[in-house]
Amino acid sequence: MESILLKTLAGLLLGFAVSVILGKWLVPALRRLKAGQSIKEDGPTWHMSKQGTPTMGGLMFIAALTVVVLLLNGPAIVAGDLTSLFVLLFALVFGLIGFLDDYAKIRKKENTGLSASQKFLLQLAAAILFIAVLRTAGILSPNLYVPFFGVEWKLPWVVYMIFAALVITGTVNAVNITDGVDGLAGTVTLPVCAFFVAAFGYAAVCWDRPGSAAMTIFAAALFGGIVGFLVYNFYPAKVFMGDTGSLFLGGAVCGMAFALDLPLILILVGIIYIIETMSDIIQVTYFKATHGKRIFRMAPLHHHLEMGGWSEKKVVFVFAGISLVFCILAYFGAIGRFPAL
Repeated sequence: MESILLKTLAGLLLGFAVSVILGKWLVPALRRLKAGQSIKEDGPTWHMSKQGTPTMGGLMFIAALTVVVLLLNGPAIVAGDLTSLFVLLFALVFGLIGFLDDYAKIRKKENTGLSASQKFLLQLAAAILFIAVLRTAGILSPNLYVPFFGVEWKLPWVVYMIFAALVITGTVNAVNITDGVDGLAGTVTLPVCAFFVAAFGYAAVCWDRPGSAAMTIFAAALFGGIVGFLVYNFYPAKVFMGDTGSLFLGGAVCGMAFALDLPLILILVGIIYIIETMSDIIQVTYFKATHGKRIFRMAPLHHHLEMGGWSEKKVVFVFAGISLVFCILAYFGAIGRFPAL
């Protein structure tokens, strides 16, 4: 118990330190490389002032998490506990997809990188491979545990694979959509990381679940890395995480949920991601059905609220507060998955 707590705290602090120190070098370097963000012309007019702000800042928490996993979880990985390594590699694949997208945007000097079909196919392939690896390693079962109800839905493996692939691609892109206001995606994800620290910690201490101790450190390191990044990303942002960061975050969140063998918990911990995405889907669907009418002033929801007079800071704090409440609720729904020994 004490060992897990100390390593978890060490992971958080080391993740923060690596991220914030790297940022001192990375932000000026990205500026010198002219790796600036192009702002959509159909977006909020007041966001045009952000044109040219360096992007790909998500490399800060990506590097931080990688360093912590290799250093603190290294002995466990060598001993055969590969869960945290699998999740890290999975998130890194999504980060690479995002990096390719960011690079294409920078090179073309516009807000379009890889095509939607290219990104979807790459993400789908990564999701299927990850689920197959977790299944083969015995980390994941094809049974859906329903939080709070204590029941499992037993699915055929093929059906579970299709479900998992759709959940992963949907969640990863939802995190990407949420990244539209200074500090929003990072701040909203902090309670999500805290939830996984608590859930994996509970599974490790009270159920002795293999891999959970290393994943507790993983979640804490990601929390610390995001906080370090927010030093530079909180309003007014000196750097954006870019698709490099947002797709990596989405991959990490999904990876943790499936490593916990509890994917349905994403409905609660990812409530903001879901709301943001649904507002976008509703807006587009209604616009097409009514030939030009809108439900929201602008989608996704954070832009609608901005146009209603909300400051970026208010959007971030309110959304983060909602995320925190649902993550606390999710914890009580999750612990039933691992009855105490």
